[in-house]
Amino acid sequence: MEVLLIMWRKNLSMPRISILGFCLIVVAVLIPALPAMALDGNEILLKVDRNLHPESYEMYRKLINVEPDGSEKEYVLYTIKKGQEKMAALFLSPASEKGRSTLRLGDNMWLYIPSVGKPLRITSLQSVVGGVFNNSDILRLDYSTEYSATILEETSETYLLDCKAKTSAVAYDRLKMKVDKKTMLPATIECYAASGMLIKTLHYKENKSFGGGLVRPSVLETDSPLHKGYKSIMLFAKITKKELADEVFTLNYLPRIDELR
Repeated sequence: MEVLLIMWRKNLSMPRISILGFCLIVVAVLIPALPAMALDGNEILLKVDRNLHPESYEMYRKLINVEPDGSEKEYVLYTIKKGQEKMAALFLSPASEKGRSTLRLGDNMWLYIPSVGKPLRITSLQSVVGGVFNNSDILRLDYSTEYSATILEETSETYLLDCKAKTSAVAYDRLKMKVDKKTMLPATIECYAASGMLIKTLHYKENKSFGGGLVRPSVLETDSPLHKGYKSIMLFAKITKKELADEVFTLNYLPRIDELR
């Protein structure tokens, strides 16, 4: 900058066009020195959502419930999502669950059982598979859809976000989400009730490429002080961007979700 001032003093009589050029040089020198605009909590949360999955996609995953005695029960699901409020999932196994499907539209959820023949209302805190994962975890919408976030702490490597539910219909009143700065992906999420009680902790692990530029955790584990000795694991096998019609996210379409595979 000192060099630029010397140049300016020596050229006080320079023509107007030269003055303009000098000003442009000053701007070019100063811009790199300006601090980068810091992200706020909501912008970070939105980046986390997009780094976890496309806005609309299809996905295959396995859910494993681990009992205190070490025994396990597994479920395989085909899942579709569109936009911020539409998600459906179809059970592919075990045989006892095959053909069951679930639908989420905003805060509303349904379970379709072929032998019953009509959708049944379910809630976010219930679980269609048992274990530590509830329906909100299984039919997860974007975090930024359900929560407003502020930055609690920041280190050179992580953000700690305080995420407050936008409505009382959300399964967890508050989340404390640790986000890796390099990948902008969650590492752990603590889920709290309105009373401040810790309900469960989610652990995102083992980043891998799913193609199309999507690199994200392939494993999600959860444990809970309310279910001591129990653990649930979600393994992601395939996540692919897919355009989907609104029609497939209706109660009438629940028996036909398998046609999309």
